[in-house]
Amino acid sequence: MEIKELSIPEKVGQMIMVGMDTNHITERIKLMITKYKIGGIILYRKNFNTYQEMLALIRQLKQLNQENKIPLWIAIDQEGGRVNRMPKEILNLPAANKIANKGGIEEVKKSAKIIGEILKKSGYHINFAPVLDIKRFKNNHAIGDRCYGENKEEVTKYGIAVMKELQEEGILPVIKHFPGHGATKQDSHYLLPIIKQKIEFLEKEDMYPFEQAIKNGAEAILVGHLLIKNITGIYPASLSKHFIGKYVRMKYRYNGLIMTDDLKMKAIRFLYGAEFAVKKAFEAGNDIVVFRFNKEEEQQVIEKIIRQVGNGKLKEGRINRSVKRILKMKEKYEVLDGTEIEGVDIDKINNEIKRIRNLCGME
Repeated sequence: MEIKELSIPEKVGQMIMVGMDTNHITERIKLMITKYKIGGIILYRKNFNTYQEMLALIRQLKQLNQENKIPLWIAIDQEGGRVNRMPKEILNLPAANKIANKGGIEEVKKSAKIIGEILKKSGYHINFAPVLDIKRFKNNHAIGDRCYGENKEEVTKYGIAVMKELQEEGILPVIKHFPGHGATKQDSHYLLPIIKQKIEFLEKEDMYPFEQAIKNGAEAILVGHLLIKNITGIYPASLSKHFIGKYVRMKYRYNGLIMTDDLKMKAIRFLYGAEFAVKKAFEAGNDIVVFRFNKEEEQQVIEKIIRQVGNGKLKEGRINRSVKRILKMKEKYEVLDGTEIEGVDIDKINNEIKRIRNLCGME
């Protein structure tokens, strides 16, 4: 697909990924796919009860998109541990920190391979993982045991291994939460975390695993809702054009995808409101903007972005750069609506997961 074949609304649509609130396709989701031609859907555990329901939902979403020019991303954030989106028939893998501590690099790789196989055979294309934050707080911290280690070397070693395993399984990994959620105690689901460390410290420590991942072929980065004192101004990194331009694109010469964390998080929603947050996310240079609002809000937000591109307030050249990256990545990862979803052998997968659970001291 050539970018010149796309209208402004189709280009804007490609840069949007929305979440679902129900276990069936609502009018809101139909509208997002058929009218606004969005680029992707992110699924959660609440969207299905059983494995077969999950497969059926993914098939329906792909079917709904078949009249559109560009195939639909199906995304998830499947880490294991407390971030588990799989239906109940599939056993949950232990948290990242536990696997790294108990099993080392080989078990970390095997667990990533299992996740990649499940996702690929179930019809997914994107996994919002691995976490490249450094563990500085207790396990129940917002990130906590989701981290692979307590220092930058451990996080880098394990995180890159996970990223590469997912890539080999045909899943696009999204490394997160740049520039590093381990630098703050607060949880961006509820408050806007402020990072007080100087940028020089972050560059040497928290940003180091991301820098190394980029050097090792990272193709998608999630920028967190993290405000860095004296660097991102009054906005978090995810909405800061200065930060994304200088500290992601220029510093690392990175030309892969940049994605926002979910803009529905309370930290963003209450401080900025849906319309302003989405506008700032587009202006900041994100390629994919993730949100989940109500139907009316979403329509208003998208229509306004389309108008702003049309009247030049948002430069079409800037939109084109993002859409070119998206099209390139969809082609590379063979994202197609028409492909049959084979599903996994649940018993076989569960036996592999049981072995890792036992190794980590889980029944």
